[in-house]
Amino acid sequence: MTATLEARTTMGSGPLSSRYDEALAHAAAHHRDQRRKGSEVPYLTHLMSVSALVLEHGGTEDQGIAGLLHDAVEDSGERTGAEVLAEITSRFGDAVAAMVLACSDGLDAAGNRSGTWAERKLAHVAGLSDKPADALLVTAADKTHNARCIAADVRRYGPGFWKTSNAGTDELLWYYTSVEGAVTERLGDASVVDALHRAVDELLAAAGRRREDVPPGLPVRG
Repeated sequence: MTATLEARTTMGSGPLSSRYDEALAHAAAHHRDQRRKGSEVPYLTHLMSVSALVLEHGGTEDQGIAGLLHDAVEDSGERTGAEVLAEITSRFGDAVAAMVLACSDGLDAAGNRSGTWAERKLAHVAGLSDKPADALLVTAADKTHNARCIAADVRRYGPGFWKTSNAGTDELLWYYTSVEGAVTERLGDASVVDALHRAVDELLAAAGRRREDVPPGLPVRG
């Protein structure tokens, strides 16, 4: 369905407050020493891109802040995930903290990441059906940016790039198409759904696969 131009005039968070500035500084400090996998590209580039996508697709300031902080609990460093989440709650509020928690996968009782890639992703996909809609926008933006980046790296560096992941090509394609399907079912014709669809199309093209080639269940690696 084509959206109206009138609807566009009311889309978006409006001017961002100093809370957003604080969140950006917090994310930069928290992820200071991290790089994008297999490179020297600062990890902050991913967080800024996710936040930008959230805001470009009509997200609120809280959702934009959650985009900046969505990996902070999973990547808690020397602290526990629970400690990091408590700090986010104190500085940015319950709504942001709830979205960050909803966007974190594989957390144990102490808030720390645990489990294999397959265990974490199976649980993550299963949980998308009842994930709060505000957090689902952040997840969609996260997967859109990651899918675009993987596809671009495969095009640039060749098929060998797939081996830099903790998962195989078939597993990654299952994961991204599964997230895409769940997001589409929940968010319908939201603009971020189209962005995610295009990103997954790029990922499939980079792998030389069609959608019908992707199995409905998580492939078992041999």
